[in-house]
Amino acid sequence: MSITPKKIVIFDDDEDILSICSYILTQQGWDVVTYTDCNDIIERVTTEKPNVILMDNWIPDAGGIIATQTLKNNDTLKHIPVIYFSANSDIQLLANHAHADTYLAKPFDLDDLTRVINKVLVVPVS
Repeated sequence: MSITPKKIVIFDDDEDILSICSYILTQQGWDVVTYTDCNDIIERVTTEKPNVILMDNWIPDAGGIIATQTLKNNDTLKHIPVIYFSANSDIQLLANHAHADTYLAKPFDLDDLTRVINKVLVVPVS
């Protein structure tokens, strides 16, 4: 039995956040794919088939709310957990409005990042 690597897609326009998250998650065995905008989101997520998605609120061009709603309204992709992350003080409200599975406030502790991802991670049963 081979173990499929866990894949996460991160949508954030902040290169520093992408760099830090990519480094940490790669060290934990994740296959990390990053995008600095949410254009063509259905095609990108369909191609990558991630286990988890991290979605920034202020992502160009449509924004995190529209991007997350687009994913959650797609029958093929709606099962993929979306973690909404933002420095906005209304993040819980924004995440609910977007229909995200959960949220993570920026700035975040790296342990919190791991905890939130593991909380929503759905590993397929082989």
